This record gives sequence, C-alpha cells and structure tokens, in this order.
Amino acid sequence: MPPRSPYDNLVHPRTQKKPVPTVEAEKDLVVEDPSSGFVGAVVRCEKDVVHLEDRHGRVRGYPLGPGFWVDGRPVVLVRPKQAAPTAPTRSASGSTYVAGARARVARQGRIYVEGKHDAELVEKVWGHDLRIEGVVVEPLHGVDDLPAIVKEFRPSPDRRLGVLVDHLVKGSKESRIAEQITGAHALVVGHPFIDIWQAVKPSVVGIKAWPTVPKGEDWKTGVCSRLGWEDDTGYVWAQRILARVRTWTDLEPQLIGRVEELIDFVTTD
Repeated sequence: MPPRSPYDNLVHPRTQKKPVPTVEAEKDLVVEDPSSGFVGAVVRCEKDVVHLEDRHGRVRGYPLGPGFWVDGRPVVLVRPKQAAPTAPTRSASGSTYVAGARARVARQGRIYVEGKHDAELVEKVWGHDLRIEGVVVEPLHGVDDLPAIVKEFRPSPDRRLGVLVDHLVKGSKESRIAEQITGAHALVVGHPFIDIWQAVKPSVVGIKAWPTVPKGEDWKTGVCSRLGWEDDTGYVWAQRILARVRTWTDLEPQLIGRVEELIDFVTTD
C-alpha cells in the first residue's frame, strides 16, 4: 500500500455539498413547500411557525426551519430579526411626524363618516394628523340621520362640520342630502365607492380587483362569497383589509383627496 499523502483528503469542488442558505421569513416573501406544492407569501411569523397565503387566499402554517424553497432553491426559514426601533419621520398619511407632541384639545368642529369601518380607516391613516389638529372623527349610523345631526350640531365659523359619505354620485339620495347641508360652515364630500372597503387598493389585500356584486345583494357579503373569504364581515375587515393598510399609498386617490379636504375645512380658523 502506498504511503498516505497530504493531498489524500482533498475533495473536488463539485462533490462538496454547499450549505443551505438561511432566509428570514419577512412579510410578502414568496415561499414554496416542495413536499405539498403549496406556494404562498408570508403573512405573519409567530414564535416557531410561518403562515403562508396563496393567491386564492388560503393560509397554511408551517414550522420554521429547513424544507422550503425560495426562487427555486432550498432554504432554511428563520424568524426575522427585530430591527432596532427608529423614530418615524412621516406619519401614515405622509405628513411630517411630530415626535412627542401631545394631542391638542379637541376643537368644536367635527368630522363625521358614514360607518365604523370608515372611522377606523381614517384613524389608522390620519390619526396622527387628527390628534395634532384636535379633530374628532365620529361615525354616522346612516346618511338619513345627517340632517338631524347637522340641525343639532349648529355649524358656525368656529364650529365647522365636515362629512364623508360613501357612494356619493350625482342624482342619488346621498347627493340630494349633501346639497341641503353644504354651506359656509358645513361641507359634505363623498367618494364613488359602494363601500369603504373599495377605497383600499385591491393589490393591498391580494386580489386583482374588487368583485362586482349585483344591486340588491348585500355588497360585503357578496364580496366575501365571491372571493372565498370568511362569512364574518367584521373579521374580514379587521384581518384581511384594515390590518394590511400601512400608509396613504395603500388607498385610492379618490378617498385620500376627500379626507384631506375635510381636515383642511374643519381646521380653517
């Protein structure tokens, strides 16, 4: 037997196994589970579980670790690192963030929106601005109640009233009510969407477009059934829609302009 050589342990590069790279399970990262063929984007990452949602809205949970593919290559999924908190420079509405500012004492002026979901969306995107300006947003229980609310509110130069109405189109009941109320100290504006859900860009909630629902059918229920979503519209709004809104860029311009218009109106001295 020939003596051992110091070169005996050399391995050809092609026979060496390359280490599987580690990838952080960041939100929206597209991941494939090759064992089942399921492909989805990361929607959330818990302690030891990553949740993926496919293009049909189906969500599956998998243990973090090896066994996944990203861009056609095997990876080991790990929890994302917690980034060091940094002070925001811009609010969700795109305005300058005023760090450490206390909320202003509420003005006498008010902004009314047509429902609970409308109020929650306005608060999430414009909440910082509203607190700085001292503007309170309240939900209506229906546009039919608006004349009585305005009569009781008694708008004046230092007590301005702004109202945001859903589906404000020419010739509608809503437009006739708006014409009666709008004046020097009260302003009613609206967006063209059937419901505030539509003011969120479809791409933000993972769909190509909001489905068409025939007149006479409850719009939210019809949307959920056509998209295969849960039949609990409150859950759908909170978890599938509102939770995915981060900034004003996630909203349609027709809503952004109207909300900004109302804030300017009620804060004009």
